[in-house]
Amino acid sequence: MSRNDIELSETELSERVQGLTDGAPLHVDLTDNDRRIIDLITAPSRAWFSPRFWGLDNFPLEGPVLLVGNHTLAGGTDTPMLAHEILAKHDRLVRGLAENVLIDVPGLRDALHRLGVVRGNRHNCTTLLEQGEAVAVFPGGGREAMRNKGQKYKLLWEGRTGFARMAIETGAPIVPIAMVGGDDIYDIVFDGDHPVMAPLRAAVKGLGLRENLTPPLIRGVGPTLLPKPERFYFSLGTPIDTTPWRDDADPQAAATDLQGIVKKALEGELDFLLAERDRDRGRSLFGRTLSAIGL
Repeated sequence: MSRNDIELSETELSERVQGLTDGAPLHVDLTDNDRRIIDLITAPSRAWFSPRFWGLDNFPLEGPVLLVGNHTLAGGTDTPMLAHEILAKHDRLVRGLAENVLIDVPGLRDALHRLGVVRGNRHNCTTLLEQGEAVAVFPGGGREAMRNKGQKYKLLWEGRTGFARMAIETGAPIVPIAMVGGDDIYDIVFDGDHPVMAPLRAAVKGLGLRENLTPPLIRGVGPTLLPKPERFYFSLGTPIDTTPWRDDADPQAAATDLQGIVKKALEGELDFLLAERDRDRGRSLFGRTLSAIGL
């Protein structure tokens, strides 16, 4: 082993101890090839869902920022499209927080690290913010993603104040990111708590997870899992300065207060997008096709 190999190993070890818990790089400099890969990964979704964006100028060009959004049924589809647009427009990589089950797969972990994704935990999120990175979080988590019928675009944030505390502690502004479309591309056939889903609930519980994380039975185009080609809509709200809460004597009360403000701002952005969706003639693939041929 060469001296350079030894020095590299020591650097990596230092990052594991002082930096991120999964050994991910503190900062990612994308190569041209990385950018091409991101383009290729998101190209099918961008073509199928024809996304529209508002408020991209609200995204800070430098310094730490915490993007706080709503979680949809298509959380693995909408977020990459938004991150791609931010990268293309502002040349900033949004750092994502992945579930442990993904990071624990060696080959996949390396690929995710290369694209800026790290293990999702409070330490990693705080560390990235302290390094001046842009990080995306979804306070509703799996419970919001595994929503029931009648809960489209509802924020299920009860007791979720951790993101607010991290923003206050690091001084990072919060930018609400609203995403509409992810709850429209699938229909929920049975909620996770429906009697017919009992075997799946038992399997989820057997994995050590909460029963309310049981995924619903869904369908897309017809009886298939092909997502319906509904347009996706994204809106970035006005940045929220978190410094006024920094010196609050009660950190939990401060976080609860900030959480309420962010939630209200995000709900406002969602209302705006839902109104845009409802009056958009090109919401469906059929409507977009008619528009393309001038009808």
